[in-house]
Amino acid sequence: MTFASLTSRLWAHLRARWRSHLGHLVIVAVVLAGVQLWQTRHVPAGPAPDLALAVVNPEGQVLATTLSAWRAAYLGQPVVLHFWAEWCPICRTEEHSVTRLGRDVPVLTVAMQSGEAAQVARVMRLRGLPWVAAVDPKGEVARAYGIQAVPGFVVVDRDGQIRTPTVGYTTELGMRLRGWWVRLLG
Repeated sequence: MTFASLTSRLWAHLRARWRSHLGHLVIVAVVLAGVQLWQTRHVPAGPAPDLALAVVNPEGQVLATTLSAWRAAYLGQPVVLHFWAEWCPICRTEEHSVTRLGRDVPVLTVAMQSGEAAQVARVMRLRGLPWVAAVDPKGEVARAYGIQAVPGFVVVDRDGQIRTPTVGYTTELGMRLRGWWVRLLG
């Protein structure tokens, strides 16, 4: 049996039974949405917490700032907070997506429980990550945002409100769609 005939048979099967497959797809979508809602149940609604942050830039310099001061540099546009950890294998799979996203929208990454500033800077340098990263050695910033696992992704709209949080792997398309949705509604 050739690949073409196998593909043809598969498509014929799907066309003949599309309604039952649609039902399965709806069930899977509902389950995934439920899991995501459960994982983000601690993320606060409303204004993003404005905490003091130690931020490491791509050159390894450590700067003191707050989220509102960092956001002010982007003239009221939505910004992305990406929570990650150097020890997290899923976070590593998202690194290139976050880097590409950061070329188009402001992204502040938060290095949760990944050591002090020097260690975070070393990890970013070794992995070639051109990110700005808030250092969160004890997970206090993540806790303030209700993020209990990494990777985490939050869009903060232009009014400083938390929008579209996710926990777990998020595709680059998913990240971009969340940002687009916030810009559309804002």
